[in-house]
Amino acid sequence: MDGTLPKREDAAGIAEPVLEVEDLHTVFLTDAGPVRAVDGVSFSVGPGETLGIVGESGSGKSVTALSLMRLLEEPARIIGGTVRFQGRDVLAMSGAELRDWRGDRAAMVFQDPMTGLNPVVRILRQVTEHMVSHGRQTPAKARVRAVELLRRMGVAAPERAAASFPHQFSGGMRQRVMLAIGVANDPVLLIADEPTTALDVTVQAQILDLLRNLNAEFGTAIILISHDLGVIGTVCRRVAVMYAGEVVEEAETGAVLTDPRHPYSWALVNAVPRLDSPAGARLTSIEGAPPDALNPPPACRFVARCPFAISRCGQEHPPLMEVAPGRRARCWVTADGRPLPPPPVAAEAAAREPEPDAPPLLEATGLVKHFPGARSSFFGPRAVVHAVNGVDLRLIRGESLGVVGESGCGKSTLARLVTRLHEPTAGSLRFEGRDITHASPAEMRPLRPRLQMVFQDPYASLNPRMRVRDILAEPLMAHGRAANRAEADRRVLELMGTVGLKPEWAARFPHEFSGGQRQRISIARALALDPALVVADEPVSALDVNVQAQVLNLMLDLRQRLGLSYLFIAHDLAVVRAFCDRVAVMYLGRIMEEGPAVALFARPLHPYTVALTSAVPEPGRERVILGGEPPSTLKLPTGCVFRGRCPIARPVCEERPPLAEVEAGRRVACHFPGEFAPLREMRN
Repeated sequence: MDGTLPKREDAAGIAEPVLEVEDLHTVFLTDAGPVRAVDGVSFSVGPGETLGIVGESGSGKSVTALSLMRLLEEPARIIGGTVRFQGRDVLAMSGAELRDWRGDRAAMVFQDPMTGLNPVVRILRQVTEHMVSHGRQTPAKARVRAVELLRRMGVAAPERAAASFPHQFSGGMRQRVMLAIGVANDPVLLIADEPTTALDVTVQAQILDLLRNLNAEFGTAIILISHDLGVIGTVCRRVAVMYAGEVVEEAETGAVLTDPRHPYSWALVNAVPRLDSPAGARLTSIEGAPPDALNPPPACRFVARCPFAISRCGQEHPPLMEVAPGRRARCWVTADGRPLPPPPVAAEAAAREPEPDAPPLLEATGLVKHFPGARSSFFGPRAVVHAVNGVDLRLIRGESLGVVGESGCGKSTLARLVTRLHEPTAGSLRFEGRDITHASPAEMRPLRPRLQMVFQDPYASLNPRMRVRDILAEPLMAHGRAANRAEADRRVLELMGTVGLKPEWAARFPHEFSGGQRQRISIARALALDPALVVADEPVSALDVNVQAQVLNLMLDLRQRLGLSYLFIAHDLAVVRAFCDRVAVMYLGRIMEEGPAVALFARPLHPYTVALTSAVPEPGRERVILGGEPPSTLKLPTGCVFRGRCPIARPVCEERPPLAEVEAGRRVACHFPGEFAPLREMRN
């Protein structure tokens, strides 16, 4: 890249803000009236500064970003306020001026890189077109620069990658391509809208490292939008917290994370699970829903959900006022500078100790699943995808077992093997003492009520043409758990109450619910047949922190009330630490380490677990950087599958280490368990 862009300064020598937003109002025009998505937002971003915007889904974060870039479509409309970029009025720019400005001086990286990339155009052309169209580079120089940009973004073999199509990349690689496109013309301002949502911890950490480097090396001003305060805390110097279309708090990020001055910020901070949180303890969550954006209340918009509300909160709308030096909050409770009290200390739940002689609810031995791949040529042999490669698991009744690992490690395939949505290639699988390894659909049918699954995307797993009443009644009628429709309807209302849904919502369709509510419907459907085991595949990965806390609390409550067992699959280690008794760490279809959650995260023994733990986005946490990408599942390496990326690999690692017990209740597949411990050395 060409280096840091010069800062513009006024006559007093103070750097002029890159972006100034004042009293921005954006509405969606509907038949019922204007929906106030952004309602009086103001902030500024200086040269080389990083600003985080955080809040629940629907708080107005993404609409704010789209408003800044003038990317809104009907029925959305900006009806007031000003947006100034280096003194220029963005809202007054013509179409031609906007085309020159976007992608040149200001750029945006979207949440879903697959929708932001053209699926039928090769990567090279997509990276070069902005450089050429804005006259920054000739086509020949743009091609050279594109390859260099991909290399700087950490894309392996950038020359080959440039000739590829987007679908040939993983989610993390596609996001790196989007970042390369965004910074191709050395923009003064980069807006990143949820760039790490649903990515595993290592890829997320790599993307955040890239954003930090862009800011530090090239002086790029960054606006990072996220629902994860941990992500914001690792990148941003300042943070603006949004609720119901308004900024309710703005301050230095460290101050908000340690001493929030608005009750909404307080709840968000305490809803985030941490690796040092008490195991099995309930997370802080905000009950209720944000106010109706059609008719927001005239007083404080958070008053109905606020645990600290006073009488004035329900009578007068608070302005965004200074509550401490350099801090602004929209709250009458903290207006006099007083801090909010800490949350009540949650008691740590006792970890369930496995009973040596208790029969396991689920037992997998040497479980293998291979998928046929493409042929290298018409007459050539068919490739084989090695998804799961010899997994041993044991789950007792009432226990929660977490499965973690990078994308592509085989977690979701394992979930589908356990529920027999896939048939194993080899190995054995027993459920409630019965061998179901190769059970036929007819043999599995009586067992289905006892073995249920909650999928990652609830909207994709719910029939969009069926009402919730019918979705929940269907398994009851199909398995003879209800004698007639009236009995099924009574059970449906009980299920909705169990998962915290209002009975009158039974007549709605799935699209009429939020993401968290749809996940509750999925859980209710899984509970309809009184299962013994629920397999949850990434059930909270795409939810904001408050809804995530609500769903996790619900699942913990159901476990205690109904005696459920969970096989809980996730990429968020802090969530697994808070929810699960034991954890299995997967890499390339094999288990690298297994043990009690508290002990495993406090003192990981496998180098891969150490690296995963270090990638959790918590301020002050030191990263362990792994070299390269995971090997291809088409051809597994010999010996230890992790040795190509392991920082302590030795010649003996050419022999495959067994998954052996090295301590009571802890198994590790490593020749040198516990030897790689840089995080413990750092803390000591």
